[in-house]
Amino acid sequence: MLSFFIFLSGVLSLILVRKHFLLSLLSLEFVILSIFFFMYYFFYFCFFDFFFGVVFLVLGVCEGVLGLSLIVFLFRSSDNCYVDNLVLC
Repeated sequence: MLSFFIFLSGVLSLILVRKHFLLSLLSLEFVILSIFFFMYYFFYFCFFDFFFGVVFLVLGVCEGVLGLSLIVFLFRSSDNCYVDNLVLC
């Protein structure tokens, strides 16, 4: 139940800050973490196999690294050094 509440709060924060890249990535990582907690409890009570959880965490880290690399590319391609310019209009 707690992981579902964390998931919904992460999705709500993603909807509310959808115009800012860095906060959107942080919200996505929060959603990935809540899904991982749900999977951990599910596998703990049902299957006792945590290998899929490790694979899911690796994919979540890859998603975060890809998002951060896109932000760095956007930051370096623009001639401005201000993080506030990373907001979509």
